Amino acid sequence: MKKKTLSRVLAFSLCAALLATTGCGGSDKKDGSTDAKQTEAAAAKDEMHIAVSANPPTLDTQISNSNIVGQIAYHIFEPLFAMDENYEPQPVLAESYEVSEDGLEYTIKLREGVKFHNGNEMTADDVVASMNRWIEKSPKANTLIGGSTFEKVDDYTVKMRANQASSDIITVLANPIMFAAIYPAEIVEAATDEGISEFIGTGPYKLAEWKQDQYIKLEKNDDYQGNENATSGLASKKTAATKTLVFDFVTDASTRLAGAQNGQYDVVEEIPLDNYDDLANASNVTLSITKGGTLNLFLNTTEGIMANQDMRQAVLAALNCDDILLACYGNEDLYEENPGWFNPSDTQWGTDAGKEYYNQKDADKAKELLKKAGYNNEKLVLVTTPDYPEMYSATLVVQEQLKKVGINAEVESYDFSTFMEHRADPKQFSMYVTSNSYNVIPIQLSVLDKGWAGLDTPEVTDGITAIRSAASTEDASAAWADLQEFLYEYGAASVIGHYTGVNALSTKVEGYDYLRFPILWNATVSK
Repeated sequence: MKKKTLSRVLAFSLCAALLATTGCGGSDKKDGSTDAKQTEAAAAKDEMHIAVSANPPTLDTQISNSNIVGQIAYHIFEPLFAMDENYEPQPVLAESYEVSEDGLEYTIKLREGVKFHNGNEMTADDVVASMNRWIEKSPKANTLIGGSTFEKVDDYTVKMRANQASSDIITVLANPIMFAAIYPAEIVEAATDEGISEFIGTGPYKLAEWKQDQYIKLEKNDDYQGNENATSGLASKKTAATKTLVFDFVTDASTRLAGAQNGQYDVVEEIPLDNYDDLANASNVTLSITKGGTLNLFLNTTEGIMANQDMRQAVLAALNCDDILLACYGNEDLYEENPGWFNPSDTQWGTDAGKEYYNQKDADKAKELLKKAGYNNEKLVLVTTPDYPEMYSATLVVQEQLKKVGINAEVESYDFSTFMEHRADPKQFSMYVTSNSYNVIPIQLSVLDKGWAGLDTPEVTDGITAIRSAASTEDASAAWADLQEFLYEYGAASVIGHYTGVNALSTKVEGYDYLRFPILWNATVSK
């Protein structure tokens, strides 16, 4: 057996070199007297109000793909592993693990003395019940490790039997969306198809009140026992610095905006981009701008003239991503030009492979490729929806750029549900623009899903296999870079750029963090 020390877990669990741990900036810093600290604490409010744009349907994060569910639930529940600021999995409820030589068995030691909000200690029984349910019920887990099972070894040890050897098992367990929250076994056993009925976790906050369509109130868990080896991001130290967190459901964007300006809310999520300049100049507001994902152009690779690789490359050569992004987002602070399908700061998957095919702005090259492809003024259909303004605006600019090089490009616009129907049928589109939130591992990318644009090639299948069976993180990164290069070379799709989300914070807020969604367990708001 190969033992892994979880405070140094890397993104992959087979044969990976240990990552040297570093101190979390400020975590051990001591300045000022005890009296000064007490004065500072007294100056902070006991309650923080967070305006969110949606009403969560549940807090059962194992079965919900919603960001708002994950954001609130991460303050209540904890997983075995979570992502740090570099998107590397780190321990939360796990202590250490061992992997069998064949890569099929993971023996995971649990932290002892961790208690649920009901006062009961977390043991292997709770972990086994929770993890087996997660593998079965979560589509993301089932797709990647379906058929894997957890079993109890002793009260503080569990064993996972993987469905196949893969280098990304621990990364899958740390996925922040539909995350593998650990619930009490009795709550798992009582769950129905609609989900769990009690929301009891081990996290720094516990559910105090849920007033439907109005707010969710969380109260500090005074008995919280954090991980001494906490790192950063979703695996950071959790202090529950503010006693009460109130997530107010404010679906109207103008109401959220007004609440940010007048101080009604301490944190306001999803500020309309049209109001960015107004808030950027406000004296009582600080803007948190975070990368959220990629705006992409998907090309049909199987039907008509689009089945010709030279035709697809002509489209890529014609693209001016600068103009597309500016039309969509209106401010250079709100986007980034980068060919990668992952967050550029992702140390595992961020790569610029294929950059020679990105943002070419080369009309002459496009026209030469059209001749080579034998293009004869065939109509190319760009399907879109006005329900997502950035997708719609990008589509109109792409149409204009294609027309300039001699392509007969027409836009067909539908409501979102109809757009999704057309997008799923390669006979009904030539290309389309869509936005996708960042993923954790390549297999989750829409561009690799043949159901998105019909891309179904052995290079993709072989590339995915190479990534998941890689013997080291370096090999996995190289395999993904090769696959991203292929996607551009084949002309299957192109990233247009990386978009951002804008949240507004009162200037009185400190300790706010963000990774996939806002992290508030160390945040305070002064009086």
